[in-house]
Formats: sequence, C-alpha cells, structure tokens
Amino acid sequence: MNRVILGCAAVCCAASVWADIVLFDAAATPADAIRAQDNAEIALKDGVLRVKTPKSNAYPGARISGKWDLTGHNVVEVELDQAYAGSWPMRLRLLNPGGNPGARKDSYVNVFRTDGKKRVFSNFVPPRMPEWDKIVQKLTVVRKWALPAAVFRSIDIDGLEWDRKISFCDLDPANVTEVAVYYNAPIEAHEFGIRRIVAKKSEAQVAEFAKMNADTFFPFIDQYGQFKWKEWPDKVHSDADLRRMRDKEREDLAAHPGPDRRDKFGGWLDGPQLKATGAFRVEKVDGKWWMVDPEGRLWWSHGPVRVTPSSAITPLDQHEDWFERLPAADSPFAQFYTTRDELLWPYYVKRNIKRTYDFSAANIRRKYGENWFDAYADLSHRRLRSWGCNTIANSSDKRICLMDRTPYTDRFELKSRPLVDKGMWWPFRDPFDPSFRQNVRENMEAHKEEMEDPWCFGFFVDNELSWGGDGDLARWTLQGPADLCAKTEFRRWLQAKYPDADALNRAWWKGEKVYADWDAFLTATKVPGADANADLNAFACEIAEAYYRNIREEFKKAAPNKLYMGCRYAGGAKDFVLRAAAKYCDIISFNRYAKEISGLNLPKGIDKPVIIGEFHFGALDRGPFCPGLIMLKDQNERAAVYRQYVRSALENPIIIGVHWHQYSDQATSGRFDGENMQVGWTDVCDTPYWETVAAIREIGYPMYEIRWKAARTTSTEK
Repeated sequence: MNRVILGCAAVCCAASVWADIVLFDAAATPADAIRAQDNAEIALKDGVLRVKTPKSNAYPGARISGKWDLTGHNVVEVELDQAYAGSWPMRLRLLNPGGNPGARKDSYVNVFRTDGKKRVFSNFVPPRMPEWDKIVQKLTVVRKWALPAAVFRSIDIDGLEWDRKISFCDLDPANVTEVAVYYNAPIEAHEFGIRRIVAKKSEAQVAEFAKMNADTFFPFIDQYGQFKWKEWPDKVHSDADLRRMRDKEREDLAAHPGPDRRDKFGGWLDGPQLKATGAFRVEKVDGKWWMVDPEGRLWWSHGPVRVTPSSAITPLDQHEDWFERLPAADSPFAQFYTTRDELLWPYYVKRNIKRTYDFSAANIRRKYGENWFDAYADLSHRRLRSWGCNTIANSSDKRICLMDRTPYTDRFELKSRPLVDKGMWWPFRDPFDPSFRQNVRENMEAHKEEMEDPWCFGFFVDNELSWGGDGDLARWTLQGPADLCAKTEFRRWLQAKYPDADALNRAWWKGEKVYADWDAFLTATKVPGADANADLNAFACEIAEAYYRNIREEFKKAAPNKLYMGCRYAGGAKDFVLRAAAKYCDIISFNRYAKEISGLNLPKGIDKPVIIGEFHFGALDRGPFCPGLIMLKDQNERAAVYRQYVRSALENPIIIGVHWHQYSDQATSGRFDGENMQVGWTDVCDTPYWETVAAIREIGYPMYEIRWKAARTTSTEK
C-alpha cells in the first residue's frame, strides 16, 4: 500500500479542509518514494531516515517524491532526529513538476539552522508575488548574492517565529511533487536524521509590499539608501531626522565619555606595569596571553573592521530604477558618484561596474555639513572611546587611522605568482617563487607610513586562504606547469629522498613508469594515490613553512617592531598549517563566526596568542535584507549575543582581541557582489544601533577586570 499521503485525498477525508498533510513519515513512507541526493547515503531505521552527507560542492541530502495539493498550507515543519542534527545550515526544497531552483522557477527553497537541540523547524511558504518573474528579472539583472531572496527575507510575518523567514518561493502549491532536505556545499561530512515533514496552515500573513506588482514595488530604495516599503525604529524620512539623530548622539557621547583608568592607547592603568618598549608586543602574564601597549600596560584589542564613511557604495549599472531619487549632476551630492572604498574598489573594476553611488557618505554629508569627512573622522574616534573600544581594525580608512588617536591594524594581500588559482578571496601564492618575497617587500613599502607609526600594532597578511586538506598543497603543486617554482622545489626535495625517478615510480605508482626521469616529473600533472600520501603530506608542510617563513623574514626586516598576525583563517585550519604559523607568526588569527568561542583552542603543543579578525551577527528587523552569517531574532538578541561572544573571548586565555565585521552596514541594495548585510554598529544613515552600542559598553568598560579575574590557565589541547 502506498503510504505517501496524496494531497487531495488527505484533504477530502479530513475533518477540516486545512488538515495537516504529511509529506514524509519515516515510519510510514515507502522506501521507493525516497532517494539519496548528490552522493548522500540514506537508510530507514528505527523510525528515522538517517542521512550521511560527504564534504561536497553540490547538494547532498534526501528527496521524497509524491503528489500533494498544499493549497492553504503555508508552513512546512521538518522534524529532525536530535541525535543526527548537523551544524551546517540546511535547506528545505519543494518542487512542482519540472521545477528549477537555480532559475527560481516552480520551486521553493528555505534555509534553516540546526543546533543539536531544537528538533522541529518551521518553514514559511508564502504565496507567489503577483509579478514574480518580472520582479526577479529586475532584481537579478546584475547580482545574485542576496536578491531576490532579500525581498522575502525582509517580509514581516505576523504570528510566526522570527526564524521562519524564507529564501525564495515561486511555487504552485496545488501541484507539489517533491520535497527535499539537504545541505548546500557542506565543507565537511555530516549526519542527520529526518522523522517527519508536515505541511500545516498558519494564520500568518506576508507584508503588504510582498503583494505588490512590479510597477508599484519599484523603486524600492529611498533617497537615503533604505528599503522604502518597511518601517522600523530610527528610520530616516527627512534631513531633519538625520540632524535629530546627530543631536541625540551628541548628548549620548557627552554622558558616556569612555571607561576610566585607561592610558592614551586604551591600556589598563590598574593592571601591572610592564616594560615600556615604545611598541606593541605580546606577552604571557599569569597564565593568560595579553598584548602590551607601548607604555607597558596590558592591552586587549576590541574594535570594528572597516571604519570608513563609504561602507554603503552600491552599483547603479542597469538598475537605476531601483532607486527613488539619485542626485543630479550639478548637485553637491554628485560627488558621491565618485567616492571610493580603496579596499573594495578593485572588485568593482574587475566586474566592469561603471557607475556607483555612496549612500553612506552622502548621508554623512547631509548630517554633518560641508566638512563632513573631518567631522566623521573625529566622531569615529570619540565613538570608539565612548563605546569601550580601543581598536580600529583592518581595512579602515587610512586617513582616520593616521590621526593617531586610536590604535589600529591593517592587512594586505599578496599578488605574486599563484601556486593554484583557487581560493575564497585570493589564490594561494607560490612561496618559492622570487615574486613572493618581492611582493611582500612591495606591500611593506606601500604601507611604510603605518609601519613607522607607533599607533599601528601590526598587520595581517592575506585573508581566508584555501589551504585544502592534508597534502593538498602538494597535490596542487603536482598539477601545476613545469616552470612552477614549487614544483621544482618538490623535485629537489624528492631527489634528496629517492635515488632516481624509478625509485619514485615504485614508491608512488607501484612501479608504473609515470616519470621517465626527473625532467618528466616537472612536465607530468597526474596526481598519485594513497601510496604517495606520506610524501605529499610532508611537502605540504614544507610549503606552509616556506609561506610563513618568507613573509616573516621580509616583514621583520621592514618593520621589526610590528606584529605579524597571520592570514585570518576562515573558521579553522589543519594542524600542519597551524604548526607552521606558530613558528613564524607573532599572533595566530581566525575569522570565527559563532555565538561564543570559549572552546577555541590550538593543537597540543602550540602555545600562541590568538586574535579574532572577524565576527558578527545581524537581524532582519531594521531594513537591510540579509542578517549576515549569523541570523538572530532582533536587535535585543543581537546585543545579548554580542556580550556573550566577547565575554567568552575575554575568558579564553589564548585570545587577545576580537574585531567586529564591520563598523557600518553594507548598502541595502548590495555592494559589487550583492552582499547587503545588517552587520554594522551604525546603519546606512550613520545612526547607531543603540541596543548593540549598550552591549558594547556593558562588556567593553569592564573588559580588563573580566579578563584579569578569569581562570589563569592556558589550554593548548584541541
């Protein structure tokens, strides 16, 4: 008997026309209706569909076929088995016949996060927008990062929990033929279990703007760069509102001048007096790592990344109809067609984006007048002091940093010859190529003014590189061209171990003559199997060592008193990478997006200080469409989690600072890649998020006392 509940039959037999519809029940759905997706492994056992997914660039998970009429059902609940709940964001997908999620056609996809505790996840399924195809076409004409998903993510859904926002929906509810639960490109293997998937009726309603046709919906960005069709506290409707917020903040800063008992660098005057060297350094004191400022005071780095007036630059090419009002060519505000964010502008050039507008700087000009930049620069330093911060973190406006009022750091990326042309931001560079050291020297010279400034405490070099797994750096080397310097070095390394190419063939290829001689090793690109793993792993360590050693030697020649702070790993890193970094970096850096980091440790035997280069969280209650990488309920929860995160770092004996990403929100209409996150301490109109500011002060003012009183032991056990 086919136990998949068919929509029409279920509705007709139910006492209520809106009876729940079971799309999947692990105890009842027949096995022939269930399929694995993208190399996942599935098994029905003990009332649970158990799913194992590999590390993948695809969408591994489980899919269930059927035929359901979900008319009137606007919530789909996924019940997971708690023991198998994964930690990577999961997706629920519904399809009509021939549905294409990639094209946003005849399909629905929503993202939900699991935490190992919650078991039932409700996913809201809204109606189609009246002119969905037309709106999608206009929203995706240039970029696809957060739009059109952005529109639905901003929907106010009365009566539903905050996490039931949806990614996109173009679904005919009367003819659903497939439901799937899966991961999107998981970076590691996972296991999870599904018990039931049920469609339900909720009284929740979408916001009125989601029902608009295209002619009414566009333009949807107002003259201040805000979402036009939604209201929230402190939304700006006029220049008078900007001035009112300016005056409100002036009173707030006067009432909160900053924490007491700090030296000019923000160091702790009530802590021990250590040796004053005139430069920042790291030192372990009483079982905990600290930074020490130039005056010999304990110092813990706390501040935001990207302190710049130009956080909300947005492209205009091909979609000026998004915007309600842009300035005329003869307007004083026409200058903001040409203001630039120096760090990110190369990405606009690379994408051939010709026209942009800088909403954030324009609003600052409205708020502070003709001398807007000077006023903003001064305000940024006063804000950070008032908020309990002592750092301007990397990628900030150099003019603000060089005012020598707040300690700062920066970063640069190497542009020498790549080892492999892949990576999250920049490809991994060949550390054996002469251009590698040369490019380090060039970058040091380009930043000479900061390198000689006592207020600059150090530099990150590179960002979120792709290191691969054990041995991958060596595998990538083997796939490179014959003139790759790393490949020549690999050959030299192997020649010291093997007497000839035949010996290497026997070790790697079971005697197959892959390399006729050592010259053939350079021209070959075939990658060996497991027999070569020991050599590949060992040479990957050689590459990692060369990478860090070469940077450090050139860095310290040019700036012996500055801290070399590593390359900001994206989340984690393999042990061999961390061990190489520990030999040469003054500080090991991670970009760690989470709600707390009390458990962050280094591998056994490594005792080094750690700095968090990026973290953030956001919500969808203040206009921007994307909450960043960690989505929270609202600004109150955001404030609570901020306190929790920073306290967990203060109490972790190896962590010597945290840097929030970023000072101000991104453009609501998206930057060069469409990224449009609510991750600022101020919004696009330069208005502080007061809940967050209160939390920053609450943890920032007593941060030294909190750290000093924390457990005074260092764990180096992973």
